[in-house]
Amino acid sequence: MNDYEQFISNIKKKTRIDLSLYKEAQMKRRLTSLYQKRHASSFMDFYRALCEKDELLQEFLDRFTLNVSEFYRNRSKWIELEEQILVPMLKKKHSLKIWCAACSTGEEPYTMAMILAQFLPLKNIRILATDIDDTVLKKARKGVYGERELQELPLHMKIKYFTYREGLYYLSEDIKNTVVFKKHDLLQDPFQNNYDLIVCRNVFIYFTDVAKHALYEKMSQSLKKGGVLFVGSTEQIFNTGSYGLTCSLPFFYRKE
Repeated sequence: MNDYEQFISNIKKKTRIDLSLYKEAQMKRRLTSLYQKRHASSFMDFYRALCEKDELLQEFLDRFTLNVSEFYRNRSKWIELEEQILVPMLKKKHSLKIWCAACSTGEEPYTMAMILAQFLPLKNIRILATDIDDTVLKKARKGVYGERELQELPLHMKIKYFTYREGLYYLSEDIKNTVVFKKHDLLQDPFQNNYDLIVCRNVFIYFTDVAKHALYEKMSQSLKKGGVLFVGSTEQIFNTGSYGLTCSLPFFYRKE
């Protein structure tokens, strides 16, 4: 077992995170940069430092999850989601079961809530949002963002749902209360069922083919018939039929 393989094994025992399911070249490059920055001489030297310093362990978790998000990221896809997926769904029912997986700092589930608020009373909106990283979940619950995260947000939503103070935007409590944030490891933890919509974007690109295959199967099983999986704009799913899915629109996959 080489240095990196031993590091993977130890990290799994310590955190339950299985780095072997992430693309090795990307992960090694990212983590090598971090351990060199922290003056470690090897992966195992870095692991020993992680065990001694909680703040370094948190930095490691932040680096491997690569939390980058914004409201209405790839705006055209959110418009398609609203007009071609959500509107037809809402003609049939007055509430939807929605899960935003790997939600990072909360921009995607809050985007979803603001879109749904155009059609539903806030009391009818409940969105589950999950991530593996406690730090980003804590930030998501606060609902405080900078200008960069809001650059694609439609102006009327920015005015209606945010208060600006001292260079930061504070999300309204009404929208924050529509989202429940929980810690969840996509690769290890069980999934709930009967979702109308699962949003999981810009995450699959980091996983091995084996991990992606398992996740597509689990997400398909978690959707109800007619439910939709919404993925990132570089994450086309091939062989959709093997997962019981069909491509409704590019990057939107419906359960048959």
